[in-house]
Amino acid sequence: MRLLVAALESELVAFPAHLSGFERLVTGPGKLQATYALTRALDAHDYEEIVVVGTAGAIDPGLEASVYDVDAAIQHDVTDIDGIVGQHVSLPSRLELGRVGVTIATGDHFVDDAEAVGVIQPLGAGLVDMETYAYVWVAAQFGVPIRVLKSVSDRAQDGAITDWRATVAACSAQLREKIQELYGV
Repeated sequence: MRLLVAALESELVAFPAHLSGFERLVTGPGKLQATYALTRALDAHDYEEIVVVGTAGAIDPGLEASVYDVDAAIQHDVTDIDGIVGQHVSLPSRLELGRVGVTIATGDHFVDDAEAVGVIQPLGAGLVDMETYAYVWVAAQFGVPIRVLKSVSDRAQDGAITDWRATVAACSAQLREKIQELYGV
Protein backbone atom coordinates (compact mmCIF):
# COMPACT_ATOMS: atom_id res chain seq x y z
CA MET A 1 0.00 0.00 0.00
CA ARG A 2 1.14 3.52 -0.83
CA LEU A 3 0.30 6.71 1.02
CA LEU A 4 -0.99 9.64 -1.06
CA VAL A 5 -0.16 12.86 0.80
CA ALA A 6 -1.23 16.47 0.23
CA ALA A 7 -1.11 19.50 2.47
CA LEU A 8 -4.60 20.70 1.58
CA GLU A 9 -7.83 19.01 0.55
CA SER A 10 -8.10 21.50 -2.34
CA GLU A 11 -4.96 19.97 -3.88
CA LEU A 12 -6.86 16.66 -4.16
CA VAL A 13 -10.15 17.90 -5.65
CA ALA A 14 -9.49 16.07 -8.94
CA PHE A 15 -8.79 12.77 -7.15
CA PRO A 16 -11.42 10.19 -6.26
CA ALA A 17 -12.07 9.70 -2.54
CA HIS A 18 -10.67 6.16 -2.84
CA LEU A 19 -7.72 5.42 -5.11
CA SER A 20 -6.83 1.75 -5.55
CA GLY A 21 -3.56 0.87 -3.83
CA PHE A 22 -3.38 4.17 -1.93
CA GLU A 23 -4.42 5.46 1.46
CA ARG A 24 -4.90 9.21 1.68
CA LEU A 25 -3.51 11.78 4.12
CA VAL A 26 -4.14 15.53 4.25
CA THR A 27 -1.63 17.05 6.65
CA GLY A 28 -2.45 20.74 6.78
CA PRO A 29 -0.07 23.46 5.63
CA GLY A 30 3.43 24.15 6.93
CA LYS A 31 6.35 22.14 8.20
CA LEU A 32 5.04 21.45 11.70
CA GLN A 33 1.66 20.13 10.60
CA ALA A 34 3.32 18.11 7.81
CA THR A 35 5.81 16.57 10.24
CA TYR A 36 3.19 15.74 12.85
CA ALA A 37 0.61 14.21 10.49
CA LEU A 38 3.08 12.16 8.45
CA THR A 39 4.86 10.91 11.57
CA ARG A 40 1.55 9.75 13.05
CA ALA A 41 0.60 8.00 9.78
CA LEU A 42 3.94 6.21 9.46
CA ASP A 43 3.94 5.26 13.12
CA ALA A 44 0.56 3.55 12.67
CA HIS A 45 1.09 1.79 9.28
CA ASP A 46 3.79 0.40 7.03
CA TYR A 47 3.77 1.83 3.49
CA GLU A 48 5.80 0.76 0.50
CA GLU A 49 6.01 4.36 -0.75
CA ILE A 50 4.85 7.86 0.09
CA VAL A 51 3.60 9.87 -2.90
CA VAL A 52 3.21 13.57 -2.20
CA VAL A 53 1.15 15.72 -4.57
CA GLY A 54 0.66 19.44 -4.29
CA THR A 55 1.19 22.92 -5.60
CA ALA A 56 4.34 25.02 -5.64
CA GLY A 57 5.45 28.45 -6.69
CA ALA A 58 7.99 28.58 -9.52
CA ILE A 59 10.94 30.82 -8.71
CA ASP A 60 12.93 29.65 -11.73
CA PRO A 61 11.52 31.66 -14.65
CA GLY A 62 12.35 28.76 -16.98
CA LEU A 63 9.85 26.43 -15.31
CA GLU A 64 6.52 26.21 -17.10
CA ALA A 65 3.13 25.58 -15.51
CA SER A 66 3.52 21.81 -15.39
CA VAL A 67 4.08 18.91 -12.97
CA TYR A 68 7.62 18.31 -11.72
CA ASP A 69 9.32 15.50 -9.84
CA VAL A 70 11.29 16.88 -6.92
CA ASP A 71 14.94 15.79 -6.76
CA ALA A 72 15.90 17.48 -3.49
CA ALA A 73 14.48 19.64 -0.72
CA ILE A 74 16.08 22.52 1.14
CA GLN A 75 14.77 25.00 3.72
CA HIS A 76 14.75 28.68 2.85
CA ASP A 77 13.54 30.03 6.17
CA VAL A 78 16.31 28.82 8.49
CA THR A 79 19.75 30.14 9.41
CA ASP A 80 22.51 28.49 11.38
CA ILE A 81 24.42 30.02 14.28
CA ASP A 82 26.76 31.71 11.81
CA GLY A 83 23.80 33.37 10.06
CA ILE A 84 24.04 31.26 6.89
CA VAL A 85 20.61 31.19 5.20
CA GLY A 86 19.41 27.71 4.28
CA GLN A 87 21.59 26.03 6.88
CA HIS A 88 19.85 24.58 9.95
CA VAL A 89 21.66 24.18 13.24
CA SER A 90 20.99 20.42 13.37
CA LEU A 91 19.19 19.23 10.23
CA PRO A 92 20.82 18.55 6.85
CA SER A 93 20.82 21.54 4.53
CA ARG A 94 19.73 19.38 1.57
CA LEU A 95 17.68 16.19 1.42
CA GLU A 96 18.09 14.17 -1.78
CA LEU A 97 15.23 12.07 -3.16
CA GLY A 98 17.30 10.09 -5.67
CA ARG A 99 15.30 11.27 -8.67
CA VAL A 100 15.88 13.53 -11.63
CA GLY A 101 13.85 16.66 -11.15
CA VAL A 102 13.71 20.12 -9.62
CA THR A 103 14.93 21.23 -6.20
CA ILE A 104 12.30 22.73 -3.93
CA ALA A 105 12.80 25.24 -1.12
CA THR A 106 10.47 24.81 1.83
CA GLY A 107 9.50 27.48 4.34
CA ASP A 108 6.66 28.23 6.69
CA HIS A 109 5.30 31.20 4.82
CA PHE A 110 3.61 31.54 1.45
CA VAL A 111 6.14 33.18 -0.85
CA ASP A 112 4.48 35.99 -2.76
CA ASP A 113 6.98 38.76 -3.36
CA ALA A 114 10.04 39.44 -5.48
CA GLU A 115 12.23 40.27 -2.48
CA ALA A 116 11.67 36.83 -0.93
CA VAL A 117 12.26 35.15 -4.29
CA GLY A 118 15.55 37.07 -4.57
CA VAL A 119 16.69 35.62 -1.24
CA ILE A 120 15.63 32.06 -2.11
CA GLN A 121 16.93 31.76 -5.70
CA PRO A 122 20.64 31.75 -4.73
CA LEU A 123 20.00 28.67 -2.60
CA GLY A 124 19.56 26.70 -5.85
CA ALA A 125 15.85 25.88 -5.85
CA GLY A 126 13.44 26.17 -8.76
CA LEU A 127 10.24 25.74 -6.72
CA VAL A 128 8.95 26.86 -3.30
CA ASP A 129 6.38 25.34 -0.98
CA MET A 130 5.60 24.96 2.71
CA GLU A 131 5.89 21.19 3.42
CA THR A 132 8.23 19.14 1.21
CA TYR A 133 11.36 19.32 3.36
CA ALA A 134 9.36 18.04 6.33
CA TYR A 135 7.80 15.18 4.35
CA VAL A 136 11.17 14.07 2.99
CA TRP A 137 12.85 14.28 6.40
CA VAL A 138 10.10 12.25 8.11
CA ALA A 139 10.13 9.61 5.34
CA ALA A 140 13.90 9.23 5.78
CA GLN A 141 13.49 8.75 9.55
CA PHE A 142 11.11 5.85 8.86
CA GLY A 143 13.09 4.47 5.90
CA VAL A 144 10.13 4.79 3.53
CA PRO A 145 10.75 5.77 -0.12
CA ILE A 146 9.14 9.06 -1.09
CA ARG A 147 8.23 10.70 -4.37
CA VAL A 148 7.13 14.34 -4.51
CA LEU A 149 5.17 15.68 -7.48
CA LYS A 150 4.51 19.41 -7.59
CA SER A 151 2.32 21.36 -9.99
CA VAL A 152 3.26 25.00 -10.59
CA SER A 153 0.42 27.17 -9.32
CA ASP A 154 2.03 30.62 -9.35
CA ARG A 155 5.27 32.56 -9.78
CA ALA A 156 5.76 33.41 -6.08
CA GLN A 157 5.49 37.12 -6.89
CA ASP A 158 2.99 39.83 -5.93
CA GLY A 159 -0.51 38.43 -6.26
CA ALA A 160 0.65 34.80 -5.95
CA ILE A 161 -2.05 33.90 -3.42
CA THR A 162 -4.72 35.10 -5.87
CA ASP A 163 -3.04 33.06 -8.63
CA TRP A 164 -2.90 30.01 -6.35
CA ARG A 165 -6.60 30.20 -5.50
CA ALA A 166 -7.46 30.50 -9.20
CA THR A 167 -5.27 27.58 -10.31
CA VAL A 168 -5.34 25.01 -7.50
CA ALA A 169 -8.14 22.95 -9.12
CA ALA A 170 -6.32 22.89 -12.48
CA CYS A 171 -3.12 21.88 -10.68
CA SER A 172 -5.00 19.05 -8.97
CA ALA A 173 -6.19 17.82 -12.38
CA GLN A 174 -2.60 17.88 -13.69
CA LEU A 175 -1.43 15.92 -10.66
CA ARG A 176 -4.25 13.38 -11.05
CA GLU A 177 -3.21 12.80 -14.69
CA LYS A 178 0.41 12.29 -13.58
CA ILE A 179 -0.62 9.75 -10.94
CA GLN A 180 -2.65 7.87 -13.56
CA GLU A 181 0.35 7.91 -15.91
CA LEU A 182 2.86 6.77 -13.26
CA TYR A 183 0.77 4.31 -11.24
CA GLY A 184 -2.03 3.27 -13.61
CA VAL A 185 -4.81 4.24 -11.18
